[in-house]
Amino acid sequence: MIWDIARLGRKGDGVAISGEARALAALTLPGETVEGEAQDGRIAGPRILTPSPDRVRPPCPHYRACGGCALMHGSDDFVKAWKVGVVTEALRAQGLTAAIAGVHVSPPRSRRRAVLSGRRTKKGALVGFHARASDVIVDLAECHVLRPAILSALPLLRELTVTGASRAGELALTVTETSAGLDIAVTGGKPMAPALFSALAALAERGDLARLTWNDQPITRRPPALAMGRAQVVPPPGGFLQATTEGEAALLSAVRDITRGAGCLLDLFAGCGTFTLPLAETAEVHAVEGLAAPLAALQDAARRAPGLRRITTAVRDLSRRPLLPDELGYDAIVIDPPRAGAEAQAREIARIGAAKLAWVSCDPVTFARDARILAQGGWVISRLFVIDQFRWSPHVETVAEYRRR
Repeated sequence: MIWDIARLGRKGDGVAISGEARALAALTLPGETVEGEAQDGRIAGPRILTPSPDRVRPPCPHYRACGGCALMHGSDDFVKAWKVGVVTEALRAQGLTAAIAGVHVSPPRSRRRAVLSGRRTKKGALVGFHARASDVIVDLAECHVLRPAILSALPLLRELTVTGASRAGELALTVTETSAGLDIAVTGGKPMAPALFSALAALAERGDLARLTWNDQPITRRPPALAMGRAQVVPPPGGFLQATTEGEAALLSAVRDITRGAGCLLDLFAGCGTFTLPLAETAEVHAVEGLAAPLAALQDAARRAPGLRRITTAVRDLSRRPLLPDELGYDAIVIDPPRAGAEAQAREIARIGAAKLAWVSCDPVTFARDARILAQGGWVISRLFVIDQFRWSPHVETVAEYRRR
């Protein structure tokens, strides 16, 4: 059956059309003609009949099977334009527009944090990303997104999997490169026992790991610190961090520019201080976060960092208990919600008077939904920055500067 690829869906698959039929076709590009049979709404292994001029040869030998990347077959210019389009189309669906002030794309081999999967086999272990639309693990020998230090640790990760995974289970291995060495947090493994602890400690020693955490039990050799401004933060095991240092720098640069001149700031969904700590070099900051562990890491880093302005913190579930207008009286507000967005908090911010507002988002659809709420309250997006730190994936982040009409 012959299909025309009309566009890409939000996850990077081609939307294929043949008469009245519709299907998704991975590894295709708009304007291409492909051949294949659809089953359950997907075309497995479409054969390219007419390639797009934007098609390039993927550099990774795992690409056709691995689900870690979805857009490596598209040129850099195409992928950048497509991600900008995803953001602008999401806004347009809500009746909004925004001027793109800048686009950042993190370079290859720059992911300092990744969540890999591990499974024991009869001959050893598999460690890598899942195949597309599958629970099969693609055993990595090469990767063009991971930092070299993480790629070099794959043999050690396989040893950890052989040592501590059950035959029926699957490990989740969160690996972060820090200045002190790798920080690895493993979940899904066997319960800790004295013999397992000794074996894991020996592997951590041989691999020169900064910290190995097994089902929430840490084996710390050195504090796995990360620089956030002039502070050094030791995040909780497996805690959220920006995926690349380059992407984090682009986000922070935009936020600094938007909040410039503010004397007191509010940082909502503050995590362990990505924005709080650098911004506290020039302003007082109140940081609000739903989890206690990241805030504890932030507070500890702030105590040890020289020359910071006053930082206060509060643990609060902002999805259930958003800050109300009388609690939002700051010169500037920075908000970086999870993928679900911050609908409840947007409704409260929409009610306040003028303030500098930097809205960071990792999901264009929920960002656009929340932007519509703010627009109904009289806020407009004056500048929009697009940040791509998940290179070759369908994920894209934004930083929006809002002003009162």
